Amino acid sequence: MTAASAASTQSAARPDGSAHPIFVLVHGAWHGAWCYAPLAAALAARGHLSIARDLPAHGLNARFPASYLKRPLDKDAFASEPSPVANTTLDDYATQVMQAIDDAYALGRGKVVVVGHSMGGIAITAAAEQIPEKIAKIVYLSAFMPASGVPALDYVRAPENQGEMLGQLMLASPRTAGALRLDPRSDDAAYRASAKRALYDDISQADYDAIANLMSCDVPAAPFATAIPTTAARWGAIPRHYVKCLQDRVILPALQQRFIDEADAFVPANPTRVHLLDSSHSPFVSQPAVLAGVLADIAKD
Repeated sequence: MTAASAASTQSAARPDGSAHPIFVLVHGAWHGAWCYAPLAAALAARGHLSIARDLPAHGLNARFPASYLKRPLDKDAFASEPSPVANTTLDDYATQVMQAIDDAYALGRGKVVVVGHSMGGIAITAAAEQIPEKIAKIVYLSAFMPASGVPALDYVRAPENQGEMLGQLMLASPRTAGALRLDPRSDDAAYRASAKRALYDDISQADYDAIANLMSCDVPAAPFATAIPTTAARWGAIPRHYVKCLQDRVILPALQQRFIDEADAFVPANPTRVHLLDSSHSPFVSQPAVLAGVLADIAKD
């Protein structure tokens, strides 16, 4: 299936006639291109073109275990059924991101600004190592920014992430299902409240209900277990920014800082530029105008 895409279409010209760089927006786990609609509109209002596409196994490319579609949910069946997206790899993610970068670059506005949220940080890291020549800046939005050769999975239960709220919501072993499995449609009020608090604590209940109805239940486990051998000469040479979400309960601020510290130790000549947002895990929905301002400033810096 062709991946869904969302792109702002307003003029991307600066007052001096030069062109704004194009943003490539890469979503996180259980999400799709749909989650960037508010941010794309806010960027468009500032004259920035943006492209967001569904990663493999996400959005319109999501596939669901049969047990998920039956209600009431049979928790035992849901916990044991293999995921139909378990064979999705990090290379699949990187290929999709590189295609989006290529398409943005082909529009003739020069190198692009790549933004990855949460799990999307893995995908943009893998892509950036392969095509750094097409990337003006790389932006990690409360995202995994793993050190070279370290799988993202190693960070999930790191000391800096103790107290995160997402692990308790998993309903299957990744080894059994081949996926990180949630139930966004759960009829358990306490479970749904915990999921909202973890992912979207600063939006209305009505907005969260709409989002939960769009989320998928499975994220392939393999990309999290795959190490990315980045190099200082390629990934490390790209101007790098990290947007820290200070109320994040999925990737805690201490873990976000660890990512920054490790990257800076790896390429000290190219330190990470850090930006702070007083938001929960998903500011592209809760604070799209504020986030668009941060990204616009990054693009012109």
